[in-house]
Amino acid sequence: METIEWRDFERVEIRVGRVLAAERFEEARVPAYILRVDFGEAIGVRKSSARITANYRPEELVDRLVVGVVNFPPKQIGPIMSECLITGFEDETGEVVLCVPDKAVPPGARLL
Repeated sequence: METIEWRDFERVEIRVGRVLAAERFEEARVPAYILRVDFGEAIGVRKSSARITANYRPEELVDRLVVGVVNFPPKQIGPIMSECLITGFEDETGEVVLCVPDKAVPPGARLL
């Protein structure tokens, strides 16, 4: 495993957001959802493509807290511009399970 300096970690903006909307990303090559996530007043609402269809339905994602990286440059994914990276872990079958806080925190809160 490669080690990094503390200042490298400090540069990554990992924030909590609340999912406002989730819809199937019909044009995606790999099954995915388009999420609109509110990261609080200072950052605002960001769009992301998330490959989480195996473990979640769109309607159960709305109003959930998620953890995202908000300072990567936007990335074109098919017809959408992904503006953040929603984080997760692979389960035993290789499907993504969301990384989420275990208690309520305000949108925009930064991972410390």
